[in-house]
Amino acid sequence: MTTHVAVLMGGWSSEREVSLVSGAACAKGLQEAGYSVTTVDIQRDMGTLLTRLYPKPDVIFNALHGPYGEDGCIQGFLNIINIPYTHSGVMASAMAMDKPMAKRLFEQVGIPCAKHIMAKRDDVLAGDVMERPYVIKPSNEGSSVGVKVVFEGDEPPFSHDDWPYGEEVMVEQFIAGRELTVAVMGDKGALGVTEIGTDHKFYDYDAKYADGGSWHEVPAKIPADIEKRVKELSELAHNTLGCRGVSRADFRYDEEKGELYILEVNTQPGMTPTSLVPEQAAAAGISFPKLVAWMVEEAQCDS
Repeated sequence: MTTHVAVLMGGWSSEREVSLVSGAACAKGLQEAGYSVTTVDIQRDMGTLLTRLYPKPDVIFNALHGPYGEDGCIQGFLNIINIPYTHSGVMASAMAMDKPMAKRLFEQVGIPCAKHIMAKRDDVLAGDVMERPYVIKPSNEGSSVGVKVVFEGDEPPFSHDDWPYGEEVMVEQFIAGRELTVAVMGDKGALGVTEIGTDHKFYDYDAKYADGGSWHEVPAKIPADIEKRVKELSELAHNTLGCRGVSRADFRYDEEKGELYILEVNTQPGMTPTSLVPEQAAAAGISFPKLVAWMVEEAQCDS
């Protein structure tokens, strides 16, 4: 019988619209790969979700992004109802989404991180808590939501009313240089290295998802030793968090010093037409239908 895959998409996070595009692309790819597919735009009502997952699908393809879909919450729900799902489990998802925790773990295994502190919102509002330039970001959002770079001469990064991400703010040293990203495909390891460029001040939400917001170079034109090292660090980060399936690690490359700094690991990387993982897979000879089919075949619940 044909394997039935339910694609979870949408949700209610700030990344809802991107998730809908990811989900639609994944559903199309899975159909091309021969699966029976249904799409489920989930709402904040688990009772309704249960009814929409009846009769039970064989596998869940998790195309949700952001809080609740990427931070271990939906993964725990799927563990309870015992439907195998794509991407990482509860613990890896939660740790990757919690930026301070992830950085703590990365530093323990020797993955370089930019200097960073956790500050109170009122302290950041009162003035610089780190020498400029620095980056402010929520501790548990994805897709650069809420991220701002504060350069010399800039106005305060936010007002009291436009920081809806809680009382804490991650403040991180800004690393000048190039933006690199590496997809890790489970035991297959790193797929390649992409350099991301943009005309924006930095690789923000609009640069990621708007047409023409950024350009990607695959493979990145970097020295062979840097390519080898960033792949090794990406695989180490994937394994340190205990990720499953596909993850994507983002780095800054300080070309003058020859140094790499990890920014974060995405356990639910984007799967839109402009997304980095499908592009990297294609460069490695893996078509989009084969990529999503592999993810379905690797799906599981936490043991």
